[in-house]
Amino acid sequence: MSISSPTSQPSTEAKPAETISRAAFWRIFSSTFITIFLAELGDKTQVTTLLMSAQSQAPLVVFLGAGAALVTTSLIGVLLGQWLARRVPPATLDTAAGAMLLGITVWLLWDIAHL
Repeated sequence: MSISSPTSQPSTEAKPAETISRAAFWRIFSSTFITIFLAELGDKTQVTTLLMSAQSQAPLVVFLGAGAALVTTSLIGVLLGQWLARRVPPATLDTAAGAMLLGITVWLLWDIAHL
């Protein structure tokens, strides 16, 4: 009878996020940066920040406040996404996200049509 040590068996667990390769890190980082940058460019947050900076004459303080707010909302999104990923299958998340975006689109088009 042979007893194998726990370290001799291959691990079937998923790799934690901390052990991703450098190439995977930069691929995920650049994809996230570009997507969020393009999504936020010219939106109401940027316009509001522009107006607050012009009005307050304190651009550094506005930058720090806006940066802290964006980091906080991103943290909430990451934590909620991680929590959901552990409980809901990816296909369900994709379908739900698509349905929510479609619903928002229909709502905005309805709002525009009835002005």
